[in-house]
Amino acid sequence: MEIFRLVFSPIEVNTYILADQSGDCAIIDCGCYDSSEFDVFVRFIESKKLNPVLLLNTHCHLDHIFGNSFILEKYNLKALSALDDEYNRKKSVQHAALFGLTMNEPPEPEGFITDGQVIKFGNVELKALHVPGHSSGSMAFYSEKSGVVFTGDALFAGSIGRTDLEGGNHATLIRSIQNRLFVLPPSTVVYPGHGSQTTIEKERMTNPHFS
Repeated sequence: MEIFRLVFSPIEVNTYILADQSGDCAIIDCGCYDSSEFDVFVRFIESKKLNPVLLLNTHCHLDHIFGNSFILEKYNLKALSALDDEYNRKKSVQHAALFGLTMNEPPEPEGFITDGQVIKFGNVELKALHVPGHSSGSMAFYSEKSGVVFTGDALFAGSIGRTDLEGGNHATLIRSIQNRLFVLPPSTVVYPGHGSQTTIEKERMTNPHFS
């Protein structure tokens, strides 16, 4: 599996593209804010000769679903996300206005992801891990074979997600990280929703929220 990272929107969200050897790819959190950013995304996909077959949302805060309507229009793909994050999806246009931003009404999801569900495309398998605390329906996506986990806004390099938004809870997030993420192999590479990659071992040892 190849992993590509593109950064979009004024909120600088990481959009990940996971490519199978066949050229099929999954998109995690398409953060394209406008059509010009989506043009960048499409050109990248075409330059790599990739075929998008899956769209996943770690959670449905506005910055992580900016591009969902673009993906539906271009590739006829709706997202898979958690039922517990439907509130955030439905309120995303209003939430964007609070930040002085505008966005299209996000499409309804194709389906809902549940904890422990295995999501497949090509030869790639991702296991969904429910990691609430930043939002009620936050999911991480773990590939045991590749030794990587996509944590959304639960765990960052040297930090954790904010918990002051509706559905957030600091104690819940700490438990989620300790019980669902820190139990992964220490060498697991963490790909967060914002910022640079890290490892489970580094965060267990140095993240100030767990010292």
